[in-house]
Amino acid sequence: MKIGQIAVNVENVERAVEFYRDVLGLPLLFKKNGLAFFQCEDTRLLLSKPESEEFDHPSSVLYFKVDNLQTEVARMKDAGAIFIDEPHMVAKMENTETWMAFFKDTEGNTHALMCEITS
Repeated sequence: MKIGQIAVNVENVERAVEFYRDVLGLPLLFKKNGLAFFQCEDTRLLLSKPESEEFDHPSSVLYFKVDNLQTEVARMKDAGAIFIDEPHMVAKMENTETWMAFFKDTEGNTHALMCEITS
């Protein structure tokens, strides 16, 4: 089984679309009825306002895997992203280091870029 779609709560769909498309660099599939759908490899990402109070909470942390963390952080900063920390190693297992850098989207959700480096 694999994940087909992840929903991220937003307050302003248009503002969020600009961030996820122009800053994060995800391909926008389509927008309809206050919903925006992006392609993230094999998984679709849905941006929308919460349907009800029950669903009105910050999203889960999404970890976007990248090949070069330093390059991607610099690109996103140039595009206006606000990082809440600098790239740092979070784990080392045998010959693989896992590095991350956390950022906020325009809607206050925290997400991360992650990179696994094998030596």
